[in-house]
Amino acid sequence: MNKIQMVDLKGQLDKIKDEVNISIQEVLETTAFINGPKVHQFQKNLENYLGVKHVIPCANGTDALQIAMMGLGLKPGDEVITADFTFAATVEVIALLNLTPVLVDVNSDDFNINIEAIKKAITPKTKAIVPVHLFGMCANMEAILEIAKEHNLYVIEDNAQAIGATYTFSDGRKAKAGTIGDVASTSFFPSKNLGCYGDGGAIFTNNDELAHTIRGIVNHGMYERYHHDVVGVNSRLDSIQAGILDTKLPHLDSYNKARQNAARKYNEAFKDEPNIIMPSGKTSCQGICDKCDCHVFHQYTLRVKNVDRNALVKFLNDNGIPCGVYYPIPLHNQKAYVDDRYNEADFKITNQLVKDVISLPMHTELDDEQIEFITSKVKTFING
Repeated sequence: MNKIQMVDLKGQLDKIKDEVNISIQEVLETTAFINGPKVHQFQKNLENYLGVKHVIPCANGTDALQIAMMGLGLKPGDEVITADFTFAATVEVIALLNLTPVLVDVNSDDFNINIEAIKKAITPKTKAIVPVHLFGMCANMEAILEIAKEHNLYVIEDNAQAIGATYTFSDGRKAKAGTIGDVASTSFFPSKNLGCYGDGGAIFTNNDELAHTIRGIVNHGMYERYHHDVVGVNSRLDSIQAGILDTKLPHLDSYNKARQNAARKYNEAFKDEPNIIMPSGKTSCQGICDKCDCHVFHQYTLRVKNVDRNALVKFLNDNGIPCGVYYPIPLHNQKAYVDDRYNEADFKITNQLVKDVISLPMHTELDDEQIEFITSKVKTFING
């Protein structure tokens, strides 16, 4: 059996190495390392894939989220609602812009932001909602859009973990994650479903005026060289990374299918384990179906009951199985974001999830032998 890895980037690269090398060599030959043809080519191809009018590449996913908020013109003191159970970058950029983060609880089944918690958190100072499509599963965007419309709020999708996922509205309409709200951000960190071999990110929007503003922000506020019309930053996707991403983009759907297939095999192995709560797709689906791509499994995250989760992590590591705990501390309890406004009673689900969740290896190169070994060890520990 091949060594089990949390993410097998080498195995994935081996299958497309020639394409990647050709793309890199083309950039080296042209020496157009910043904002070169490869960047514009990738931008257009990603716009076509997503069905969105504007993709603005930038340096990383955190920048993408910050720049999206800058583009909307949010002001210090404006309140931005987002999920308590996610990576810190989501709340970090809110704080960096002197906005007021408002953290709310999530759902127990899909880990995404809870709709009733959003409604409860809205005040006259609320200006935006940031749903995070956590672990590759779209948040309840239809309900979020309804709330935003009622209260005149912006919707900023944090799509760092769900590129390629499809959201289906109640009337049957479909849209790619990241194309539904006013603006969205994504990350091309190497471990993402579409990852480069360094840092990278992008902003998506269908709003022409907003796209124009953002294109200036990412380049020092310039639309014409040495003319600085808005306050900007230096955040650009370099041409080598753009070329790598453009090489991988045609494979994204097959990468996501491979992740879904691995998740399906995990679920099959755990189906008779009462102390394991498995991830699935939409609540209307039975398990992980082939009818939609609502979940693209950036992570395969279980909840374990009546089990010492930390002891399980150690047991798996001792048996050569890497795993992760995403996330071990709620954002509202992180030192940087502690606030007297928060009441522990409002975070019942998040406070439980941080004790229960464990993420197993998930990537495009997982094989049946590895999955059988991983699941057998998990069941051995749980069943004592």
